Amino acid sequence: MNPIPVNEPLLDGNEKKYLIQCIDTGWISSEGPFVKQLEEEFAARVGRKYGIAVSNGSVALDAAVAALDISHGDEVILPTFTIISCAAAIVRAGAVPVVVDSDPVTWNMDVSQVEAKITPRTKAIMVVHIYGLPVDMDSVLNLADKYGLYVIEDAAEMHGQTYKNRPCGSFGDISTFSFYPNKHITTGEGGIIVTDNPQLAARCQSLRNLCFQPQKRFIHEELGWNMRMSNLQAALGVAQLERLDEFVNRKHWIGQRYTELLADTPGIQLPLAKTDYAENIYWVYGIVLKDEVPFDAEVAMRRLADLKIGTRPFFWCMHEQPVFRKMGLFEDASYPVAEKLARRGFYVPSGLALTEEQIEQVAGTLREVLQ
Repeated sequence: MNPIPVNEPLLDGNEKKYLIQCIDTGWISSEGPFVKQLEEEFAARVGRKYGIAVSNGSVALDAAVAALDISHGDEVILPTFTIISCAAAIVRAGAVPVVVDSDPVTWNMDVSQVEAKITPRTKAIMVVHIYGLPVDMDSVLNLADKYGLYVIEDAAEMHGQTYKNRPCGSFGDISTFSFYPNKHITTGEGGIIVTDNPQLAARCQSLRNLCFQPQKRFIHEELGWNMRMSNLQAALGVAQLERLDEFVNRKHWIGQRYTELLADTPGIQLPLAKTDYAENIYWVYGIVLKDEVPFDAEVAMRRLADLKIGTRPFFWCMHEQPVFRKMGLFEDASYPVAEKLARRGFYVPSGLALTEEQIEQVAGTLREVLQ
């Protein structure tokens, strides 16, 4: 049996053609024309006025936090169940991450817990759409309006997803995406910031380019980063964006096929197919082991690996991260839903190149492991 990787991208469109174009013209740096093309076309796709391409989704969050002047003493509310990039951007800015638990059905942040966390020091709510379903944005936006807070929207996993038929990535004062290889659109490494605010866009453009000044290039008023995206990366992104609708449809099919094969399997919680505001886009196909299963996700993943099935664990909670505990953050915190997801959740092969035969093989092997 051939191994089935947890992710394999599809690169059989215009990727090679556009990369050759970069090489033939000599435009391989961030000055090349594909960067601007990707920024404009992606921003338009998610209903935004401005796009700022960057070197990865994590630094996109760093720039977003900095652009909003979030700094020492400020607080930002976010889910504890997310990738560390979200909390790291807040901590690096000198601000304080304040976390909420997860919804046990959607796996997104429990928005009913947000208002109780708001204090006079709260400056923003960082929304993170998790694994395939968007956060209930109306509730978040109402709170942001009520208390005068910024909304940072991490839509890293949501290419092509909508909330009430409006594109994810169009809701925050500033929103970010990742173009890592396991995303619907990849540039290898890369990311993008989108916004409708011209001042925020200009600030992010400066921050990604070492805060060079237009007239006095090497005289710096503040510190930025070199987080530029190369023309080579953007060329990949342009080719991928051309096929986004196809990729979204394929993800729907992958998720639905897994659900058909696993629907009657005891001991596992499958992803919610839809809410009243969105259908699951199945960025990844997650599994949560129910309490009656006598082992955790780590054991299940090890057994699947022995049978040549690639998997990846769910996120580990921010309030349990050793690096933050050493900083004195989240002392004595407990968020039981997120803790259960972290310990008993994992996802199976979900990449765009997955075949029906592979899906059937994964589902059969998973049932075997659970028995």
